[in-house]
Amino acid sequence: MSDLFHFTGSEFEAIRLSIGVAVYSSLISLPFALLLGYILARKQFTGKAVVESFIHLPLVMPPVTTGYLLLLILGTRGFIGKWLFEVFGLKLAFTFEAAVIASVVVSFPLIVRSIRTAIEMVDPGLEDASRILGIGRLKTFFRITVPLAAPGILSGTILAFARSLGEFGATITFAGNIAGETQTLPLAVFAYMQVPGREGETLRLVLISVLISFVAMALSELYIRKMKRS
Repeated sequence: MSDLFHFTGSEFEAIRLSIGVAVYSSLISLPFALLLGYILARKQFTGKAVVESFIHLPLVMPPVTTGYLLLLILGTRGFIGKWLFEVFGLKLAFTFEAAVIASVVVSFPLIVRSIRTAIEMVDPGLEDASRILGIGRLKTFFRITVPLAAPGILSGTILAFARSLGEFGATITFAGNIAGETQTLPLAVFAYMQVPGREGETLRLVLISVLISFVAMALSELYIRKMKRS
């Protein structure tokens, strides 16, 4: 039983990479999701339904398809990836950055949807009153809209974090399964499952995945309740 909690170096590395990818993914997604969530909640424009459908596309597409499209666009032979490589010497595919990009793409719809719903629940009259008092749109956004929508923003960020932790299909397609570089927890679990006799390592990583996700969701729920009470 004690061996069950004896993590090897490669297992620690997979845990570290997973948390790193999830944190970077959430931090990168948040500002763009705030902007898009606000626009979708408050603005009406031609083609809005198309924009919404495009943003939510990764929710319904097979993750492997998402990863393949990222490879076509950002791979060293892709129309953007080739330019980045030739001009800046920047290679994205099969790197840690690729794992972060894959996680951003698949988790982005969740955080946008949550933030949009939270902003829709904020009384627009409060924002109008703020602007009538001479406060600019940007200050109104950060002083009125964001604080009142904070529980939904936090909830969406945690959802994106948890989704990034569990991301598999797009990551293995675009970033590969390279131990110590792109092998996150789900990929390590998958790799161990292919090797007979490594059931112990597989179970350890499954348990740590469940534990990290549970702690993230529990902390989020506690913080949201605290904000609602205050």
